[in-house]
Amino acid sequence: MTNLPKVALIAGPTASGKSALAVALAEKHDGVVINADSAQVYRDLRVVSARPSPDEEARAPHRLFGHVDGADLGYSAARWASEARAEIAAAHAAGKLPILVGGTGLYLRTLLDGIAPVPPIDAGIRAEVRALAVAEAHAQLATLDPEMAAALNPADTTRVARALETMRSTGRSIADWRGAKIGGIGAEIALAALILLPDRDWLNARIEARFETMARDGQVEVTALLARADVPPDAPVRRAIGVAEIAALLSGEIDIATATTRGATASRQYAKRQYTWFRNQPPAAWIRSHSTDTNEQIDQIATLLQY
Repeated sequence: MTNLPKVALIAGPTASGKSALAVALAEKHDGVVINADSAQVYRDLRVVSARPSPDEEARAPHRLFGHVDGADLGYSAARWASEARAEIAAAHAAGKLPILVGGTGLYLRTLLDGIAPVPPIDAGIRAEVRALAVAEAHAQLATLDPEMAAALNPADTTRVARALETMRSTGRSIADWRGAKIGGIGAEIALAALILLPDRDWLNARIEARFETMARDGQVEVTALLARADVPPDAPVRRAIGVAEIAALLSGEIDIATATTRGATASRQYAKRQYTWFRNQPPAAWIRSHSTDTNEQIDQIATLLQY
């Protein structure tokens, strides 16, 4: 038995039933549901991000859902992890079970494992690096940090630039910084983690049905989002799956059937990537569940919470 404070985690691909399970678990074990999905933090997108409904939110306390304005371009995994730590501590202080729920692996890794304490990158160096062609950036990286250059795909513009600007600005490899992660709470809690990995056909059918609803009911919120002059086209909230498809529908570029097909396809592709990540990357102690029965899933988590 452990004396560490307990935290439940429900993870898995989109449309796998995480939200419904989290609410049911919260009702049974006096829990607080804490969002770990990068799209569901935005206030602008309830329907399109498949946030819990007002009725679901009324059944149990919900935290970090819809609390970020779409114009906030600086929201990050590090900021979410800081907020999640505070919400977990508040739940424990109130004698409640914190229940993390979501499918954003980066958020979960940052919270549990910590984040590399890379100092701010010099703005001039960043501008110089980002102006380079990826081949030139990779060549410079090979000279300054050959091990990291060998580990990266030479065509990966974002990662090559990040590694090069870090080396040039700090004098240390980004790999060194990552080896000194700070702020993770994984060793401070007893984590009961359940990963939902349902049958692919079952999951795909739910994705298609969900996007039919999104394409119909999400038009009002997408219209409002597109009308905001303070939310640029490249804002993270506008890159959420469904926004571009519904925007094309609203402009008359495509009909609702095409919008639904495109959105469902994008969602299935995203779910496939999530499915692969959650099946292979998390620790073996995180239980993989192929069940779609909520009561069975609750029993699985309850068993984990006993230890």
